[in-house]
Formats: sequence, C-alpha cells, structure tokens
Amino acid sequence: MGGAELERELREIFPEGFVTFSPDHHPDDLHDESLHRRTVEPFAVVRPASTADVVTIVDFARAHALAITPRGSGTGLSGAATPAPGGIVVSFERMNRVLDVDVNDHVAVAQPGVTLRELGVALEGTGLRYPVYPGELSGSLGGNVNTNAGGMRAVRHGVTRHHVLGLELVLANGSVVRTGGRVVKSSSGYDVTQLILGSEGTLALVTEVTLKLSPALDYSATVLVPFASLEDVTRVVPTLVSSGLQPSMLEYLDALTLSAITQAASVEVGVEKSVSERALAYLLVVLETRTAEQLDSDTADLALALDAAGALDVYVLTGASAQRLIEARERLFWVTKESGARDIVDVVVPRSAVPTFLAEVAAIAARHSAFIPGCGHVGDGNVHLSVYLDDDVEREIVLHELFRAGLALGGQISGEHGIGRDKQSHYLALTDPHVLDLERQLKAVFDPQGLFNPFRSFDATVGASPIEG
Repeated sequence: MGGAELERELREIFPEGFVTFSPDHHPDDLHDESLHRRTVEPFAVVRPASTADVVTIVDFARAHALAITPRGSGTGLSGAATPAPGGIVVSFERMNRVLDVDVNDHVAVAQPGVTLRELGVALEGTGLRYPVYPGELSGSLGGNVNTNAGGMRAVRHGVTRHHVLGLELVLANGSVVRTGGRVVKSSSGYDVTQLILGSEGTLALVTEVTLKLSPALDYSATVLVPFASLEDVTRVVPTLVSSGLQPSMLEYLDALTLSAITQAASVEVGVEKSVSERALAYLLVVLETRTAEQLDSDTADLALALDAAGALDVYVLTGASAQRLIEARERLFWVTKESGARDIVDVVVPRSAVPTFLAEVAAIAARHSAFIPGCGHVGDGNVHLSVYLDDDVEREIVLHELFRAGLALGGQISGEHGIGRDKQSHYLALTDPHVLDLERQLKAVFDPQGLFNPFRSFDATVGASPIEG
C-alpha cells in the first residue's frame, strides 16, 4: 500500500488534529534534546487521547509493518525519541491526566503524558510528593519510566524504578495488560513492571503509571562546600552517606562548572575570593527534615563533619540564593550546550571509584587534547561529563575510552540518560555478547516484528521504510 492510501486510512480513523503527516510535522516532534539531532522524517505523528487510541495505532502499525516511536516531552538526552524513517511517532501529550491520588495508601495513578510539574501541582495540599527529581520538570512521566530517570535526589530517594508500583501497557499484538498494582511488595511471578523500566520504549507502550508517593518535608537547608581537591570531596561522601543525616542531594561540581552555572544564572553564592582561589571542587548538599529544630541540629552536625574532612569553608545558603543555585544546577545541560559541548556523558561507577574514574578521564582528555569538565551525583557515583572536542572521529574514540574506563571500574555506560541512538554503537561493542543475546530474545518475545522503537540497543542499522510512493 502506498503512502497516500495509508494516509487516507489513518485520517479516517482519527479526528482532525490528532494526526500530522510528512512533510507537515512540527519540528519539535522529530527529536529530543540530544546534541546530535538527526534529520528523520516519520510517516505520521499521532496524538492519542486514550488507551483505546493507542491500541488502534498499534493495530494499524502492525498491519502495515510500520515502526512506532513513543514520545513524551522530548527532554531526553540520548536520541531515544528520534523517529524511525517512514514510521509513526506516538506523542502522549493528550494523555496528560492525573487519574487518582490516594492519600491513605500514598499512591498516584497518572497517564504517561503528565509532566513532573503537573504531577507536583496535583499533589499540592496532600502532604505527599513524588520525590524523583531529574532536573527537568517539563519531562513527562512516561519518559521518566522509559529511561528510568534519576536525578539529584537519587542518593536518598532512589530513581524512577523505586517508585513505580505498576503499569498499564499496550503490547505489540494490541493487547492491554496491567503489571503490578497498588501494593509496595510482591513475590508473584516475574516482575514485568521492572523489566519495562528503562527499556526506552522497545518492549511496550506505557499508557498508565501507578506511583508510590512519599511524605513532603517542609524544612530544608542548602549547603555549598569548597574543597581543595576532588579527592577531598569523595573522601567525605561515604561519611555523609553513613552518618544518618540522609542528605537529599549530594552533588559534586568542579570549579569551572560551578562558575559557569552561577554566571549563567546570575547567582551569587558568597564564596570569598581567598577561598575560591584555592577551591578546585565543590560539594552541594541539601538536607530535608520535618521540623526546624531537627534541621538546625542536622545542619550543625553536617558542618562539623565537613570541617573534620578538610572543607575550606561551609556556606549555608538561605532564601532565594539556595533555590537559585539548585535551579542553576538543573540548567547545567543548557549551559554546556550553549557553550559548545559536543557530547554529554553520564557514566555511573561505584562511588568509591569516582576519584579513580575522574583521574582516568583527565588522562583521556590529555591524550586527545580534549576539554572534559564535569559534575555529578557523587552520592551514587553518577558522573556527568561535558566533552568539548570538535573532531567527530576523535571524539568517538574519546567516548569509547570513557565508557570502557567506567565499565572497568564496575560501572555502567549510562546511569540515567539511557542508551538511545547516541550511545548505541558503544553499547553494542562493550556489552557482554551473551547479555545482548538475552536482550534480543526478550525483545523478540515482546515485539516479534521489531516495531517498537527499533534500532536502539540491539541493531546497528536502520531498516528501509515500508511505505511506497
């Protein structure tokens, strides 16, 4: 069947405004925030309003062998939302309702197009919150599920998979299934919910998410701590993690990164010049508690521990400056993008291995005359690096060496951004072939025709469009 016939058939299925066709797509529907945007033209972008609509799309795609790429808000950084040529993009922006908030069981049920900001608004006044904090509140819940998003609060609250209790899924055969439920524990068969978490839309389409909520904490303190070296920062992290203070954020920033984000956001953090001249690394700590008295006590204990660990000083930020520094850290991607970074790396290693990994990063950068500043969620070993190197071939070599160095220390290629298309070739080259075979078998069980978000982790080539004419 030719493209014109397929377009006519799809127009008969969905009302006006639910579908756009090539070449009339909105440009934002054709990419995520990867630094490597690819010019790819899908056949159609469909915006379903219900699970039944999603089933209809899957049935149509299966009948005509069209690839399907799910899309949330497009805030991902690894190219996972890049359409397959001639395929269908399923944009979940219309499926954006919070369906239920249960304050007794601490559960929320929401559609995948709900953004984290919208979820936060829906939870106002309940005394509850969804604590996962990837740093981009316009990101969708479905996108968070598909990438197993983490963020700055992961050191205390974990990542997405720790808060998803159940899912509604549309499978490749068009059937609708529910996994998990409104319970916090289960030992009943395979945990399909967890298998979907982080699968980047390759196994099923998520149409509903059941979340575990946490009590909101009303009192917080933001503490910025300069150190003379990264080794000093990483040496104190195990002490803080095991102290019982339970920091909600534990971030490392090198001096250049802190300077870049504070200048871009016009934030004044009050670090004295005599201190900043000696500081090569900074620790950003956020404490959260239920009472003002407990916060004061915890902040005092934190300051004592930092002083004993060799901190050059301890700055407890208050009011707007505290919030603006956190917001500036959230905007780091945009700062690095605007400054010409060519790649963003999110290797994760055991937190005790962070100094060794960053020493290897420095050696790799020196060998290739690259500039690789960084920061990261040092509490859980997730290191974020910005790679400045214009030569594409040389930069791919640098990326490969960075990923290989992380794996050699017991880490993983990606801690939270996912593999997508950007890291695909490196993932295929560096992953145990037996693991890849197992993943391909799982993919074949869920998606025998290979229609869901193909060409992400398992195949190195992109198939031809099935549309003729």
